[in-house]
Amino acid sequence: MEMDATTLASQPFLRGLPDRLLKLLAAEAMPVEFKAGENIFKSGGPANRFYLLTSGEVALESSGDQRDDERKPVLIETIGAGDVLGWSWLFPPYYWLFDARAVTPVRAIFFYGSRLREQCETDHELGYELMKRTSEIVIGRLQSTRRRLLEQY
Repeated sequence: MEMDATTLASQPFLRGLPDRLLKLLAAEAMPVEFKAGENIFKSGGPANRFYLLTSGEVALESSGDQRDDERKPVLIETIGAGDVLGWSWLFPPYYWLFDARAVTPVRAIFFYGSRLREQCETDHELGYELMKRTSEIVIGRLQSTRRRLLEQY
């Protein structure tokens, strides 16, 4: 099911993107839903997708040592409508660095990151725009992680 470019243009992450690129992304976009409590992805898994959240809340957590099942995950940040979920699809080695879990029912727009990476290699304008926008997300998440660490000490 193809998304409409107008729907994508209303998403904060894609706001201001040229129509040509919105149409290209619309051809790759699909709606998806997650139930409350559902794991969306786990740290260490292959990062081959990303989401634009349209409703609901997602907890980004760090589970620490994968071998220690008794440790509770540490909440890094809770994100919601208008936020981007998943940026590891764009940066080698393409593995998730955090866990993502739906706190409430979530609706999102889904993209195969691996397909978009291939398109970025041939369409440098698309690559530049996605890299620039995703880098802003990465910086924000790093700052959130920094704040969370400082709160603990």
